[in-house]
Order: sequence, then structure tokens, then C-alpha cells
Amino acid sequence: MDPVIIVGAGPVGLTLALALARQEVPTVVLDEGPGKEEPRPARTAVLRPDTAALLERLTGTALDHHGVRWRGWRAMRRRQVVSEIAFAPDEPAPVHIAQHVISGLLRAVGADQPLVEIAADSRLDSIEQEPSGVTAHTRGPNGTYWRGSYLVGCDGTRSTVRKLQDIRFPGRTAVERHAVAALRTELPWADQALLHRMPPWRSSGPFAGEVTARPLPDGAWRLDWLLPPGKDLVTPELLVARIRETLAGWTDGATPAYDLLDTGVHTVHHRLARRWRDGRVFLAGDAAHLLGALGTQGLDEGLRDADNLAWKLASAWHHGPREALLDSYQAERRAVVAARLRATDQALPGLRGGGGLRHIVPGTARGHDALLTDGHLGRGALGAPGAYTASPLAPRHLEGEIPVDTPRGAPVTDVRVTAEDGSFVRLRDRLGRGTLLVLLIAPGTGVWDRKHWVSAGVMPRLAAAVTALPHPAELLVAESYPGAPAHSVLLVRPDGHLVTTLTGVRPADLYAAAEATVGGAVEEGVGVEAGVR
Repeated sequence: MDPVIIVGAGPVGLTLALALARQEVPTVVLDEGPGKEEPRPARTAVLRPDTAALLERLTGTALDHHGVRWRGWRAMRRRQVVSEIAFAPDEPAPVHIAQHVISGLLRAVGADQPLVEIAADSRLDSIEQEPSGVTAHTRGPNGTYWRGSYLVGCDGTRSTVRKLQDIRFPGRTAVERHAVAALRTELPWADQALLHRMPPWRSSGPFAGEVTARPLPDGAWRLDWLLPPGKDLVTPELLVARIRETLAGWTDGATPAYDLLDTGVHTVHHRLARRWRDGRVFLAGDAAHLLGALGTQGLDEGLRDADNLAWKLASAWHHGPREALLDSYQAERRAVVAARLRATDQALPGLRGGGGLRHIVPGTARGHDALLTDGHLGRGALGAPGAYTASPLAPRHLEGEIPVDTPRGAPVTDVRVTAEDGSFVRLRDRLGRGTLLVLLIAPGTGVWDRKHWVSAGVMPRLAAAVTALPHPAELLVAESYPGAPAHSVLLVRPDGHLVTTLTGVRPADLYAAAEATVGGAVEEGVGVEAGVR
């Protein structure tokens, strides 16, 4: 079968290629550029724990070695600290890392992966769909025709794939603007991020009274100053004056020594593609959506797109297309991103508007600080990973279903589990292999050798039920899971979202849930043609 064609060799496209390779699916990545990304210290990303873990699985590298995992978060207003959060050493925390470093890590792994071909200097100019596959043509030094089973546009804001498929991209322009500087200096908060609203020093130039500082490796920091609406020019002289003023304000004295590494102006747009699937063609990342106001991170959502789509394409590639499964990519991911955009758009007028209730209602400013903290830390409506509560893949009418602390469709909690070979691993480490995960909650098993409990109690019956499922599955055992009673069984998707929790071993319910999760059985006579519209 032909490989999957991925257009765009940024973090999302390379993540998708490696995620498919992990599931034995070959890919061709069409890279418009020369094969490497120019280092830009001021172009960075804050990765939430789930997306950081995804990249660590794919690259086999701890991101702490290439970025900074925050030790804490501090929010200030004027001269007062309004909230402070410290992360324990073993607690999941955001990771701040330069985007070119992410791309470099992914590209290096892809270069050694035989199932991934990265074609540099390959600019897409046409796509043709047929019942049996997709043909893409590229121009440039390596211009040629490429044949694929599916094609995914991960080619960014000005996506050629989106334009060739005539997919509308409505939304709002310039929702926020920030002046950005990457510099090396010493600040009072080592490895802590800071949001400072209405700092007490006098503003100079077109700045709106909010600045964020986020640590980078080797004593570097990224500073973002919120700019007011409009197109006021931020000159180098104005930015340097603001840097000196800000650093002096934070250190209560003269401006400390600093080394300016990079500058820029970052403009945030909010847009959402009307369609994310057109037959055998899909969109992901910035090609499908743009967001990023109030501390939220667009790259996070792009990586979640890749994680969601990879196992569905792999299932279609290996086992034949299930149209419900492929359609669910748009239904799930577009709904989550749309909800994130709605939440941000609803919060923006109160947070960024002048006057209004925030000056006369006690506690409103504190609420705004908490909302911004949620956006920056990946919590709440603004930042938490989305749950696929209304997924078309959700099973119906399971008599044995019980609630746990994780809602159906939400990402599972990362607990320690025992794998089938008896090794102790993290649940998150078993994700992304294309298999469903069946997790039995069995208190006490962690202190016994596997040979003593693998054939005891409900295990033989559960193992038989897992073997009979309509999709490959892996049986795992955990001593506990938040809110789950003993001997309950969790079914988890390959991308780590909870399908259901059953009380005890219920083979019929487990089978029905698994079949719904993979889009039902392949219908007789329904093949590739059904996916072309």
C-alpha cells in the first residue's frame, strides 16, 4: 500500500510522520524548505505535560535536556504577588522550548527511521484524488509526482493543501499582538515563569501593561509585552528601552547586564477551517486552526491533532478504511478547538477591554488573574486538554459502565501499570502504538510476581476477552486508578482518551465498546471509494 503523504516538515508534520512510523505506516514528508529550520530563539512553545510526553515518546529524549521544565509559576499585579504555584519534582509541569529545537529533534529521529522519507525543496502545487489513492505534484529541484494512500496538510497558516481543496478558513485577525525578545540575563525567579500585569514602572511606547517572562536553557528568557490594538510600530529603540525598563523594575535597581538574542512581533489570529477532511485529504495544525491568545498554545493543539489522526490513519492503512473512524478526526478535534476558541473569545472583552465591571466589582481582577493562569498553565476551559465527550466513536448503552474521576472521552491519568511481560511502566508509555489498552484495577498485584496472579482470579477470563476484541489490544494491570474500584476494567484509546470503565469482566460490553471505538465493523462492499467526496 502507498505511504501517507504529509505536506509540511514543521513540528506537527514530523510528529505525525513519527507517530505513523511507530505504527508501521510509511510516510513521505514534503518539505518546502532546504531541510533545516533557521534558529530563532524568540520563536518558542510551551508544551503541556501530555504533548511533552508525546514528543518524548517519539524522540526517546527527555525534553528537560533541551528546554526548561517550569519549577513554578508566579502572577503579579503592580507590586503584589497575587498567586504563586510550585511544581513538585515529580509533578507534570509545562516545558518551554525553542520551536527549532523541537523540529531538529524530530527531524533527526526521522532521518534514522526507514519508514519516514523527508523530501526537501519539494513545494506542493497540485493534488488529485482517486478511489485508490492520492497523487501530489511538487515543483522545485526535486519536483516530481508522489503517490500516496492519504495526504495530510500540516503546512501552516497559508496552507497550500487547504487552498487546493477550496476549504474556507474564517475567523478573527490580530486578536492579540505581542512584542517579543529573547535575551540572556539573570532574573530573581530561576526556572519560574512570571505573568506581570500593570507593572508599576512607567510605560514607554506602545505597550499595554502586561509582560510575561518564561525561562529558556542556559540562562535565557523569552519576554512578551502585550501591545494595544492597532498597528503601532515597535521600533528597535522602543523595544530596547522597554527591555531595560522591565529588567530594572524586576531587579529593584539599575538594569542588569543582558545579551539580546532575538526580537520580533508575534500576532495572534483566531481561525478555524470549515472542513478538516476532504476524502483522502486531511488538515492538521495551523492549516486547520489558529489560536494562542491569553496564554494558550496553538502548537499544543496541533500535536494533539497528530496524535488523534495517527492511530486512525494507521488503522485504515493496516485493516481497511472505516469511514466513521476517519470522519471522527474532524468531529473530535474540530469540536475541541472550537470550544477553546469560544472560551477565549468570551473572555477577551473582560480581560482586555478598558473600564467596565473589573474596576467596580470586588474580586474581578483576581478572577482575571486566575483565568490567565489557566491559559498559561494549560488548565480550565482555556488550556486543559479537550475531552471527546460527544465523539461519534463513544459506545452506547453499556449496562456495566461505571463513573471514575476521568470523564468518558477525557485523557487518562498517568498511573504505574504492569505490562504483559511483567515490567512496571507508566500508562502513558504504552500509548501511540495503535493498540487499545485494557486496564484492570487489581490492588496488591504490584507486590507479587506476575506468575502468581496472571492466572488467578478474573485474569484468564479477561485475557480471553481481550484476545477476542475486534482490534489489537494490550492488557495492563494497575494497583489503583483515581475513582476506580477494585476489579474494574478501563478501556483506553491509542491516543490516551478513556472509552469506558466497566464493573468487573464483561466481555460483551468490552467488545461493544471496542468495536464502537474503531468505527464499527468494515461494511461489506464499502471500501476506499466511500471516503472520496
